[in-house]
Amino acid sequence: MGQTYRCLVIENDPTDDPRRLGEWLAAAGLSLEVIRAHAGRPLPADLRGYAALVVLGGEQHAFSASDAEPAAPWFGELESLLRKAVRGGVPTLGVCLGAQLLAVAHAGTVEPAAAGPEIGAHLVAKRDVAERDPLFGPLPMLPDVIQWHHDEVTELPVGAVLLAASTNYQNQAFRIGECAWGLQFHIECDTAMIADWASTSGPDLDALGTTAEAVVAGVDAVMDDVFEVWQPFATRFAALARGDLSRAEPLGPAPGRELPLLGH
Repeated sequence: MGQTYRCLVIENDPTDDPRRLGEWLAAAGLSLEVIRAHAGRPLPADLRGYAALVVLGGEQHAFSASDAEPAAPWFGELESLLRKAVRGGVPTLGVCLGAQLLAVAHAGTVEPAAAGPEIGAHLVAKRDVAERDPLFGPLPMLPDVIQWHHDEVTELPVGAVLLAASTNYQNQAFRIGECAWGLQFHIECDTAMIADWASTSGPDLDALGTTAEAVVAGVDAVMDDVFEVWQPFATRFAALARGDLSRAEPLGPAPGRELPLLGH
């Protein structure tokens, strides 16, 4: 039998499971072990025996994670696990809340988004420096993404590399160290997941001047494009976890002009 590459997946919310991202990672050779922290399942004390770590999204607020009463009782342990992942060089991917927790765990700042909630199908702009990133390098300049967040990373951790941005939400994707990535947007969702979220989000959608039907239709229309961009991204992450892809090199200031930011 070949070597097993175990990937620890932390679910923070029952409505946000690994879904398509899990399928892509499994197809690329990772054995997923999902811990449903929201259901009271304990987190491991460390990442010994794991080739990768994935932290998913949720409705909680990451900016409460370091307070006396965290937004979720396991967030303190999860922050510790994220710090151990970065120190130990364990390939790590944080999605939406997972990205925010990755930032907070390394002294970044997360706050309610000044521009309000960002929901639905959008584009983000890849930064020039992302061309030298092992996961982001092959991405198109303006990849399709799915957004659903009320908070944002307002200040990246010291030394973090900004990889993608947009006009109203500056820190859309970043990397800490050589192999820990945070994505403010979602790549795991399928249309059914978005439909579930939309069905309980009437006030947010009303405030944005849209409807559940319009959001679901807009997301469904870009699902193939999301697959085209982010399935290979997930495959590269799995290859890095298996040791078949080189890790990021330390980066200084990126030469040349940055891409213009996008409006929505």
